[in-house]
Amino acid sequence: MQLPQWLARFNRHVTNPIQRLWAGWAPTFGILEHVGRKSGKPYRTPLTVFSTADGVAILLTYGPNRDWLKNITAAGNARIKRHGRTFTVADPRVVSKAEAAEHGTGMARFVFGRMPFEQAVLLRRAP
Repeated sequence: MQLPQWLARFNRHVTNPIQRLWAGWAPTFGILEHVGRKSGKPYRTPLTVFSTADGVAILLTYGPNRDWLKNITAAGNARIKRHGRTFTVADPRVVSKAEAAEHGTGMARFVFGRMPFEQAVLLRRAP
């Protein structure tokens, strides 16, 4: 399943500014801090994020053709704020939901595997 593009546009302009207020603290959420590959402009994108053994997995709720994914792939890294802490992530890799679920830890493995989306991005926590 993939959410419709009109919803992605709505969320970018309406929901995301509100979610940025709390997404860096809430469970299963995070704020991805990345830089535009063409503009050089900094962005803060709230996303659904799950812990893995060596980083995080982000669900691709709108599919893999996302600007934030293109930006972090071009840069090779980004920063993510989760549970009030910010850390660097690197090596973005698009994988199936099943493969991402295998990397999940604790409750994330159980929940992640039952989400109705097909793909995810694995990001390794950078030193």
